[in-house]
Amino acid sequence: MNIRPFRDTDFAAVMDIYAQAKLDELHYEEKEFELLPLQCDPLRLGRLLESTIFVYEDNQILGYGAFCGQEIRALFVLPNSRRQGVGRAILKHLMANIAGAICLNAVASNYPARKLYAQFGFNIAETFAADYNGQAVVVNKM
Repeated sequence: MNIRPFRDTDFAAVMDIYAQAKLDELHYEEKEFELLPLQCDPLRLGRLLESTIFVYEDNQILGYGAFCGQEIRALFVLPNSRRQGVGRAILKHLMANIAGAICLNAVASNYPARKLYAQFGFNIAETFAADYNGQAVVVNKM
C-alpha cells in the first residue's frame, strides 16, 4: 500500500475510478442518475484539478482523494476495493495534510460515506440543495 501525490500519468486511472464509483454516492436516491464523465464535467473537473490530489496504489491505483484549502473535495475508491481500508487510509492521509478545521460535502442519502465520516468526527453542519447532471440532490456539509 502506498499513498502518494498524483502524477499526470495517473489521470486515466482517476477518470476510470470516478466513472466506476461516482454513481454509488447517489445509490440511495429515489431517482436514477446518469453518469456525467468527469472529463465532461467542467465544474467538478476544475475543482479536482485545482486541488492537491493523492492516490492509493497497491499494484494499481485503487482510489484517490483531493483537498483544496481545508475542504476535502474528493474521496473515491474502486468498487471492488471497498471495505478493505482504502477509503479510510485515504481519508486519514488527507486529514493529516490539512491544517485547521476540515470540511467536506456528502450526499445526504449516502449513508455509508456519512457513517465513515462520522467515525472521524465529522458532523452535519448544514444541509443544502445541489445538483448532479441536472438533477437535484440534497447534500450535507460536514
